Amino acid sequence: MEIERLGRNLGAQVHGVDLSEPLSEGDFAVIHNALAEHELLLFRDQDISPGAQLAFGRRFGPPSIHPFSPNMAEMPELIVLDNHQANPPRLTDIWHSDETFRAEPPLGTILRSTITPRIGGDTMFASMSAAHDGLSDQLQQFLSGLEGIHDFKPFRTLLDSDEDGHRRLRALEAEFPPRHHPVVRVHPVSGRKVIFVNPQFTIGIKGMAPSESGPLLAMLFDLAKVPEYQYRLHWQTHTLAIWDNRAVQHYAIHDYHPQRRRMERITICGDRPFGISEEREIPLIPRQAISAENPTAADTASEIAPQRQVYRAGNN
Repeated sequence: MEIERLGRNLGAQVHGVDLSEPLSEGDFAVIHNALAEHELLLFRDQDISPGAQLAFGRRFGPPSIHPFSPNMAEMPELIVLDNHQANPPRLTDIWHSDETFRAEPPLGTILRSTITPRIGGDTMFASMSAAHDGLSDQLQQFLSGLEGIHDFKPFRTLLDSDEDGHRRLRALEAEFPPRHHPVVRVHPVSGRKVIFVNPQFTIGIKGMAPSESGPLLAMLFDLAKVPEYQYRLHWQTHTLAIWDNRAVQHYAIHDYHPQRRRMERITICGDRPFGISEEREIPLIPRQAISAENPTAADTASEIAPQRQVYRAGNN
């Protein structure tokens, strides 16, 4: 197995793994540690069954069942996102972390492409730990004691306005009341500090008037738009990606309609986010530096092919 680093702040590709077969404990440990370090992992050419995808997800933790998304009837843990001319994509062309309206937002998401459009359909990812590191010390300190208010607001538009719809809404509001999460959470594995607010689900900051929280949240939301914090994934059929929902936001680009794009998704249960104020001893996993290229005299006479850093399992 090889872990090939793709981006400075997030993204790596895993080579030499067939996810249709169970992973050894050693191989899974390498993948688990790589996810904490790189925050987004890609596996190409994974022509696997939904059951194999679910089994891979279970290695990280129990899967959750999404209360709003279309699930596979015989496997409710698996979400089917099948968009085409008659079913255009909705609600995902906005920066977000998945399901932060939950008391315990997901650990991660596993998404696999089964039908890929010829043009478009990429997904953008942003490292919100890198975003935090890019802030001034003063702003980091100011944010460290704040709590964001999270709500399932975009999914309210999916409910009908009739009596049944209102009844369903009341039941969902009882099951998923607004939740407070630290604006800066500490990653429970990497120890990195992460900006944990997003424009899809964060509606305010505890103890602040909207006139105060609005501009602050707008500034924090814009951090995901910084190119240096991003990785853009161009999907191919049977590409599988897993990202760390505790550290990463994503944005599905809706530029492929009316072409068909079909994805299968597993979401892994997480735990309660905690902030800097909770004293926990978590060893920090720093980002590895990028080594400088040192071309020879012969190399300078011709174009030098770009090199990507490769980390081999067991040598990290």
